[in-house]
Amino acid sequence: MIQEQIVFVDKEDEPTGEVGEKLASHHSNTKLHAAFSCYVFNEKGEFLITKRASVKKVWPNVWTNTCCGHPGPGESREDAIKRRLQYELGMTVKSIRLIIPKYIYKTPPYNGIIEHEFCPVYVAIATNEPLLNPDEVSEYRWVTWKWFLEQTAKDTNDYSDPQAKDAPVWSWWCKDQLKHISSDPIHT
Repeated sequence: MIQEQIVFVDKEDEPTGEVGEKLASHHSNTKLHAAFSCYVFNEKGEFLITKRASVKKVWPNVWTNTCCGHPGPGESREDAIKRRLQYELGMTVKSIRLIIPKYIYKTPPYNGIIEHEFCPVYVAIATNEPLLNPDEVSEYRWVTWKWFLEQTAKDTNDYSDPQAKDAPVWSWWCKDQLKHISSDPIHT
């Protein structure tokens, strides 16, 4: 497992000068830190969804967008996207494009952990098929954007009890980001 460092930022995405080990920095009082979220499409216009591995500390076993992560100290978000896509999915991409520059979110607690991120949202085009890292991703599917919107709308769990019968199907941030993403993100 990679021992990643995350960069703490202020509400303007300016580094505070503090960094922390990724896993240790995520807890019930997680400070705002730099992140990214990426939605990857193939040449046919299909969107890649992924299911987070059961061993993930934060939000295990939920479906989400293609890849999320954190830039390390001195690393651009575009480079972090490439690094995490390679690590999690064995993928490379082209045409990385920023579609939501200032997205900040703070999740409700999930298994006692809160995510709190300055998380610009990107889209990219896949150049190969996924090869899963089982420590990160347990499943993937290429789907239509319309199907994705319909399925996430059906997940009405309020995330207050992750052990409830209707435990979340989709990640909280994924559903929240859809409030800000156009109906056709690849052509935005």
